[in-house]
Amino acid sequence: MDTPENRFPAPSLLHPITLGDGSAHRGTVFLKAADTHPRMEVGDYTYASAHQAPADWAAHLAPYLYDFSPERLIIGKFCQIADGVQFITASANHRYDGISTFPFAVFGGGPHEGRASLPAAGRDTIIGHDVWIGQGAKVLPGTEIGNGVIVGAGAVASGQVPAYSVIAGNPARQIRLRFDPAEITVLQKLEWWHWPIEKVLENEALICGGNVTALSEAWSK
Repeated sequence: MDTPENRFPAPSLLHPITLGDGSAHRGTVFLKAADTHPRMEVGDYTYASAHQAPADWAAHLAPYLYDFSPERLIIGKFCQIADGVQFITASANHRYDGISTFPFAVFGGGPHEGRASLPAAGRDTIIGHDVWIGQGAKVLPGTEIGNGVIVGAGAVASGQVPAYSVIAGNPARQIRLRFDPAEITVLQKLEWWHWPIEKVLENEALICGGNVTALSEAWSK
């Protein structure tokens, strides 16, 4: 029977969790629905949570990503972003290849363009699909996190993080791979996050289980 409690929320719904009293849980949002930032791209069903819901989710998560920033923050589908996570994007950078790191141009003394105290434009920060970023983690400028990665609580992630790895610590280090390399190759090809949501829900037990072969067989049906 198709009842309201059995329906999966649309990715355009701002508050996808309904509490027992029927009210919306305002501390969790589908981020694509909450995001109006021109330099931020978010995939369907990715959610963010906060104990105190911010007025501006983009500013809360990526405080150094400005409307005029040259870089972008790109987050895939079905990601899970815990309370206190911050993406420190490239516009937070200072020059560190010379004598002083002080950003003189920010405080005046002429136009910003071409000033020696400002760094060159930095790289985009890219988060893959089905990435879980734990409480209080920080993602540094230009980081690329692969699909299926788990970022431990309080971790400080940087560089390129291989798909389906678990990282933790400051600086974050790979603790282990979630699957063996052959299985990861299969999962990367399956791309279950691009399946229609009806097929995802139909195969929920397989997607949340550990049998890669069974999921592969379901994909081919």
